[in-house]
Amino acid sequence: MRRAERGGDVVGAGTGGTGTHSTGTDGTAGARLDALFAADDIWSAVFALAEEAPAGLPDAIGARYGRAPKDRRRYLSWLLGALGEPAVPVFLSLLGTAGGDGPGAIDAAGAEELLGTAVQRRLGLPAAELHRLAGELGAVAPLVDAMGLSGDPGFVPFLDGLLDDERLRGRAALALGRLGARERTAAIARRLPGLTGLDHATFVAALELLDDPAAIPHLLRVLAEGRVPAWDAHHALVALTGQDPLLPLTPPDGDHDEALRRAWARRTPEHRPAPSIGPLVLDSPRRAHFTLDDGRGRVRIDYDPPAPGSSWPRWDKSLRIDGERVYHVGSDCGTCETTLGLLGWPPRTARTGADRLRAALADVDELGAGVLDAVAPIVEELPSGHYRAHLLDLGLERVTDPAASWTARRHGLRGDDERYGGDPRDDWPGTGHFQLRDRVPGEVPTYGVLLPSQPLDALDADTVARHASAIAAGRRPTALALAWVEDSYVEAEYPERFLVAAVLDGHHRLAAHAAADVPARVLLLSRAEDNRGPEGGWSTAFDEVLGQL
Repeated sequence: MRRAERGGDVVGAGTGGTGTHSTGTDGTAGARLDALFAADDIWSAVFALAEEAPAGLPDAIGARYGRAPKDRRRYLSWLLGALGEPAVPVFLSLLGTAGGDGPGAIDAAGAEELLGTAVQRRLGLPAAELHRLAGELGAVAPLVDAMGLSGDPGFVPFLDGLLDDERLRGRAALALGRLGARERTAAIARRLPGLTGLDHATFVAALELLDDPAAIPHLLRVLAEGRVPAWDAHHALVALTGQDPLLPLTPPDGDHDEALRRAWARRTPEHRPAPSIGPLVLDSPRRAHFTLDDGRGRVRIDYDPPAPGSSWPRWDKSLRIDGERVYHVGSDCGTCETTLGLLGWPPRTARTGADRLRAALADVDELGAGVLDAVAPIVEELPSGHYRAHLLDLGLERVTDPAASWTARRHGLRGDDERYGGDPRDDWPGTGHFQLRDRVPGEVPTYGVLLPSQPLDALDADTVARHASAIAAGRRPTALALAWVEDSYVEAEYPERFLVAAVLDGHHRLAAHAAADVPARVLLLSRAEDNRGPEGGWSTAFDEVLGQL
């Protein structure tokens, strides 16, 4: 969760200074730093000081770190990392004392703390210093991570020697992956049959980082032999071959691993089949379902590469469009609240059949072959899966104030403002967006947001006006969006659902509807595999939520 680091087992650090500088209230960086440890909520004080970043703060941290009690180093290291690249010289100065015995020298634990922060913040540390620290500290986890981020192939032999170290083999494999050491692809892949759990998933993620086709025969072999968990190998094969076989949501025999093995046994890596959209089944004039096999996946929700320093090889997810990460969309954590964050706008590329699509969506009253045939070029760019299509009229508003977004308003509605009631920008998706004017009816608090795939402040006013005229004349120009429902039990205390949709086409149409205060007609496409519930497995929440609209 976004605020997780504010909680946890934060050890109280007492009051007063560190023993080397007196506590004061004169406003200098050193005095402000010493005063942190008298705060009732030290983390809140640390965040505030990091945001203010007074002059001299990095040097003030450096002057205290070596002599600080162990329980304070966590705060000081985090704060130093929050200051970014300007703090790198202080990191290097402190790490340069590791292994020494002079005044201010730091011990191995202090050096590991600093290295861990540098890795998590992805701060560049010179390869020469990492080589020196390897001699002083030996193979420790954050140093292995830092080597992977260094870009220096000189670390490959050292890392290769750790691939059989039970404590560090996963981190070593990832470090080799980040270095692009394709000469070690086979060495990593050959170890897969002997691995289980997180180690197995981590080695597969390392092969994905290497992006080396030489891994494909190894993955197919271990998948066929049934000696490894099948899903990770499947995910890597999709990434490396570009093929994406349609899998049953619920295999008849209940054996998902066997279903994966059967799917890949029928394929050759060299031949990528064309996307195939299954028969459209109309459940009602405004509801339909269909399947997609071998979707291209250019628009998809997928796991991010493993975060440096994390023990989880698959955690964060992002919405990707044309290869670019557009929004961070959280994780599979069933007790984490919905988090959304703009990462960057996708490239504006010409879309096949764009004119036909917009003509088909100019005025839509019900679903049928004509409408879904027109959206087929976009559907084919999605990942394989089982899809629902809903044609809905949504009462939308355009949101530009973070405090007005459901992402912030939910805290007051679920009564946890005292716990999480900070700056509403903490939950802001990073851009203006559309949202449902009202909560979705039902026992579980449910909210809806529509995220743009282009900046709304760059919309063409004449195009919005043209759609507004059509709406006033009784027509319903329709937007197209990829949607999913996050069904969570936040903190194992608050049941909550978020209907999230990414607009693929029709930003001007949505703006015109919102400005006219007329329900916006939206064609929502949702992939069942993207809808998970708090207990794991496929969630029916999407159909349940949309049935209330």
